[in-house]
Amino acid sequence: MRHCLLFLLIIFIPVSLIAQDPAFSQFYATPVYLNPALAGTTGLPRISINYRNQWPQKGIALKTYSISYDQLIAKTNTGIGFQLMRDQELNTLINTNSFLLSYSYHLQLEFESFITFGLQGGMVYKQFNIGNLVFPADVNQLTGEISEWISNHYSDETKLYPDFSVGAVGQHDEYFWGAALHHLNRPDESVINGDQKGRLPIKGTVHAGGMLHRLHYGLLSRKFTLSPNILYQQQGSFKQLNMGIYMIEKSFLFGGWYRNNLDIRPDAIIGLLGFAIEKIQLGYSFDFTVSKLSNYSYGSHEISVTIFPGRKKEIPLRKKLIIPMI
Repeated sequence: MRHCLLFLLIIFIPVSLIAQDPAFSQFYATPVYLNPALAGTTGLPRISINYRNQWPQKGIALKTYSISYDQLIAKTNTGIGFQLMRDQELNTLINTNSFLLSYSYHLQLEFESFITFGLQGGMVYKQFNIGNLVFPADVNQLTGEISEWISNHYSDETKLYPDFSVGAVGQHDEYFWGAALHHLNRPDESVINGDQKGRLPIKGTVHAGGMLHRLHYGLLSRKFTLSPNILYQQQGSFKQLNMGIYMIEKSFLFGGWYRNNLDIRPDAIIGLLGFAIEKIQLGYSFDFTVSKLSNYSYGSHEISVTIFPGRKKEIPLRKKLIIPMI
């Protein structure tokens, strides 16, 4: 019966959700996924490892795994990177595997101002594992015996297609912003011949933020940084607005976010904790759903690990983009 439920969910989920990309709450922890222009925007090479588990207690978990690498090539003012990602929907009923390469070029404008342009391209392999699905009409309501499997008529389907994206980020003093367009070629994901609704919509992203330094006064005087940020994404009919703030105090980071799908009611409240030691940063966030899906979603868990290998080289502030730790 669980497979029947999964099949019904696929049928009745709106098309806009089927065509929606995975979304990370710790979006700066997946830099080249957020914006290809973020490749090479740190002083050291960067390895980012991410895991997201959405709706974990309902047996229809949506899990996303990602690992990426990027670095700055100072002599040519360019950045390079790549990302491997696997997205599992409805307990591996739909699996998406992607390998993407990123390239960026840093252009100096003024002493503390610059802009970076990025390109991204690669291949995506999508699997539809439909062999274990059962139609409700094929189940005996009295005995539960399955009279016929969907695999008797259909086989598992796969799809392989190229994918391309562009982006740009800029900075002036302690403020930064960026924009990106993903799926420029609108790849066809449908496994049904002649289907006109299988093209992946272009995803647009706009993000901005800043670093505001503050100092505690008193016995335990410590310097800390506040970083307000905003993120807006739209893909087809799906819209999302994230607003929040990071507080960075030496090795510790705290964050709070409000996510809304541009509806009257908010979608989720997000809490974030982070810790950094030497060349390693760790982050954990939890999405507390406050929309009508709260009775079904049970929130989402997300973990990030960022590693900065290699020897540290001093890069002038005017040539290094300032972004939050996580």
